[in-house]
Amino acid sequence: MSGIYAALVARLQAGAAVSLATVITGPRPGAHLLVPAGAPPLGSIDPALDAQVAADCATLLAAAQSTLRTYTSPAGAWTIFVESFPPPPRLIIVGAVHVAIPLHRLAKELGYFVAVVDARRALATRERFPDADIVRTDWPDDALRALGLDAATAVVVLTHDPKFDEPALQAALASPARYIGAIGSRTTHQERLAALRAAGLADAQLARIHAPIGLDLGGQTPAEIALAVLAEIVAVRYGRDGGRLRDKPPPT
Repeated sequence: MSGIYAALVARLQAGAAVSLATVITGPRPGAHLLVPAGAPPLGSIDPALDAQVAADCATLLAAAQSTLRTYTSPAGAWTIFVESFPPPPRLIIVGAVHVAIPLHRLAKELGYFVAVVDARRALATRERFPDADIVRTDWPDDALRALGLDAATAVVVLTHDPKFDEPALQAALASPARYIGAIGSRTTHQERLAALRAAGLADAQLARIHAPIGLDLGGQTPAEIALAVLAEIVAVRYGRDGGRLRDKPPPT
């Protein structure tokens, strides 16, 4: 495997966004330029074109589009295929508890990049989470900062323990994560909010937390609770309220 393709595979396995420009016709057929999001390009097509191609790659990647582009340089005319690999939606589960096991499996079925985080080494194991892309035994806030949270990320806090919950939520709320949810009753959540306010978080920040977590499906088992949580994550991702389709007004 060439260095460009090895780097592409590594980015994809890490759930990171990347685009690949390949010369279809021109002076150097088959030449590549790999443009990772937030990192310098790898490879070269033509020194006179690389900066322009890299900029176009970044624009197309942000729009999740792949297309053919034509360019001209002193070396000649070029037709270049830009293939975008936007990052998959990510789910970071804080707390390797019983509900986390079916949740990580369901999320993988839906195409999520899944990370499981828990400082308790006896719980956060590959045996318990064989389908996870990442299993980390760091302290939750350290792990969240290391993983990097973007607008395609959902964070679910399942530890139900303030010493884990509160640092994890503070780290998540400091990020642009699309969804932040925490398990627990309304009473537990009110106590949690009071502690977070005392730590300096504003009500506008705290309003981002989905708690009690999940849609009201009435489920009781870990798998049913996981389904309710993931259903809410999907609804938030697409800007829906999670109501029944039959109750929706017909399109106009």
